[in-house]
This record gives sequence, C-alpha cells and structure tokens, in this order.
Amino acid sequence: MNTTIPNSSQSTARERIGAVKGQIVDAAKRASRNPQDVNLIAVSKTFDPEQIEPVIGAGQTVFGENRVQEAQGKWPDLKTHHGDLELHLIGPLQSNKARDAVRLFDVIHTVDRPKIAKAIAKEMALQDRRPRLFVQVNTGEEEQKGGIAPAELEGFLRSCSKEHGLKIEGLMCIPPVDEEAALHFALLQKLAQRNGLKELSMGMSADFETAIAFGATYVRVGTAIFGPRTAKF
Repeated sequence: MNTTIPNSSQSTARERIGAVKGQIVDAAKRASRNPQDVNLIAVSKTFDPEQIEPVIGAGQTVFGENRVQEAQGKWPDLKTHHGDLELHLIGPLQSNKARDAVRLFDVIHTVDRPKIAKAIAKEMALQDRRPRLFVQVNTGEEEQKGGIAPAELEGFLRSCSKEHGLKIEGLMCIPPVDEEAALHFALLQKLAQRNGLKELSMGMSADFETAIAFGATYVRVGTAIFGPRTAKF
C-alpha cells in the first residue's frame, strides 16, 4: 500500500479534525464534563484507504465502519501499516458475518437481538478474541431500524450476560431523522444509568454536541471529517 500522504490532504484532514475536537471540548465544558471522556469515532464508510490515510496522518486512531464486507476490503492492510488503530462496527450485523466481525473489529456497537448475541459469543470463544460490546437500542421503535426496544432492554442485557457470558459496556442509538434527537439521547442516558452502563454511543455530525450534553462517551462523525460521501458500496 502506498502510504504517502499529500501535504494538502493531510492539512485539510488536520483542520477538520481540529475543528471537530474543538467543538467536542466546547460542548463538554458547557455540560460540565471532562472533554477527555468523549471519544471521537471517524466514520469512514464509503471512503477508500487513500482517503483515510490523511486522517490517520492527522492523528486520528479511532474509526467506524457500517458494513463488515466493506471494512474487510480496506482495514486489514491499514491496521498492518498502523498498529495503533481501533476499529468500531457501527452498522447492522448479520449472524453469518459474526466470525468476520469478531476477527476484524475492536468494538461492536450493534448487538441488537438474541441471534446476534449468540453468534458473537460463539465466535469470541472460538477465536479467543473479545471485542468490546454495545447494545443498540431502537429508541424510536422504528420498524425498519435495528435495535432492542427500550422496554425489552433489561431482559436482553440479562440474557447477554447469563446465557452467553457477554460483557456489555454500553448502549448505542440512532434517533429518527424527523424527531428531536435530544429526546432520544435523554432516553438512552436514562436506560444506561438504570442498567449500570457507563458508555454511550450517540451523536453524529449534525447533533454530536447535543449528544455530549446528554452524556455521550462516543460520538460518530463522518461528513465533518471526510466531507460529503459518494455511495460506492
């Protein structure tokens, strides 16, 4: 892989990341939080390794992908060349992709049904590899969207622990596009507190500052770092 980074591209990436991190710091301070408690995930879906390299060169080490298959096509080489990278799966996971997901990703945000919990537990045991896990909550109870319904969360968490031996670290949500995101962030925060979970994955380019006000510990930002996407996958 050619890892030569054009100076102009690296400069642009550094400026964009700097701007986002500045917003994170400001939002955390407004919420009387420590900015270091908020982790930035650079969402690199649809972007090629050549477009990701400048962002790595600018100092970003935590990245998020939506699809296992797409990530397989670019991240093994990137991880080989940059040993300190952390890769998060933030999109839906099919049970037949559990093996690949456990092998490649360091954190999985979308444990969202018993079948997936079982498949992940099986692969973690087989591979002796244990990515950190979040449960996706369907806070808007949208039929087309993955995630556990809020009313079913407590039972699902108990099942993950007792039946599958999974340690769940936090919760993730994607609010409905036509509703006030703050309402869903507040609900996820309440659910996490009720169940003794410290990590919250919520907030994207348009609303991550609001998410920080409601306790987000991971924000998922793509467009503000990489620019507009072109659908290639």
